[in-house]
Amino acid sequence: MVADDKKSLIDSLRKAGLSAAAITAAWPSWWTEEAEESPSGRAELRFALARRLGLEPRPLLGERVEFVWNDEAKFKHLNAQDEAQRAALTSFGMSIGRLLLRATPAQVTAAAPADILREAILVGNAYVDLNSLVATCWTLGIPVIYLRVFPLDTKSMHAMVVRSDGRFAILLGRDATYPAPVAFTLAHELGHAMLGHLDGAPALIDLEDPALAHDGDDQEDEADRFALTLLTGSPDPDIQTNLDRFNAPTLARAVLDVARQYRIEPGTLALCVAHRTRAWPVAMSALKFIYAEPKPAWREVNGIADRMIVWDDLGDDAALYLRNVMIGGDA
Repeated sequence: MVADDKKSLIDSLRKAGLSAAAITAAWPSWWTEEAEESPSGRAELRFALARRLGLEPRPLLGERVEFVWNDEAKFKHLNAQDEAQRAALTSFGMSIGRLLLRATPAQVTAAAPADILREAILVGNAYVDLNSLVATCWTLGIPVIYLRVFPLDTKSMHAMVVRSDGRFAILLGRDATYPAPVAFTLAHELGHAMLGHLDGAPALIDLEDPALAHDGDDQEDEADRFALTLLTGSPDPDIQTNLDRFNAPTLARAVLDVARQYRIEPGTLALCVAHRTRAWPVAMSALKFIYAEPKPAWREVNGIADRMIVWDDLGDDAALYLRNVMIGGDA
């Protein structure tokens, strides 16, 4: 394939809305100058890109991009995304989710109530935090990763649940410096899976933060209650403070003092206070005093995933692609 042909293919993918990062991550490692000169090599390149990006392979042979999963996923908090962007999000997510499930030991994921899951986690943990929640998902056969490469130039996705052959995978989108907000997002997405909200759809995509978006969606309310029960023991935790006014340091000290008593992770407890009082800026600032140091949540989540994924089940090239998606531009 001459340089103009390669540029034409990339231009077609970019015009379809796919990000340069997604195309780079999906580009196969076996691609060489020799393959470039071979018609079969050029065809195999297009089939490889189609598999990884969730595209129909045959149209791509003619430089035409069609997404496999088009207008079939459920979108929550839908904003101005056009049809092509929604198809790109769904198709990319489905291809990554299926890769993850291939490399995760198969288990029957039975629906489990939030209170039962909480009791199981608390057997070996002081409270339900991000680390124990991620580990529990993997134990249930539900792989969880952070996407460090996105199909669109703007992330445009908070989190996504993928469903394939009765199994689920959870893809997290927007990162956070501290774990508590991510723990709520993950518990919320797990709720969608456990409560049957995909209802035959291949994926469910939360475009906005479920903790902040309130649009009267019954399923979102149900997933919120599931998450709160799992994290705090109550679907509507009545977290009170004896202070009429508080700042970030005093809130941090207060939640650290009572976290073990209530068996609620301190950061989660601070967010519960924020929810009751609408003091979100103070609660978010309090996280700096609750945790010893900033730590991007994606590193913790993907660190667990790296140990749990059965990489040998993917083959070298597919494993490299998944690693690219999980690491992005960070070594």
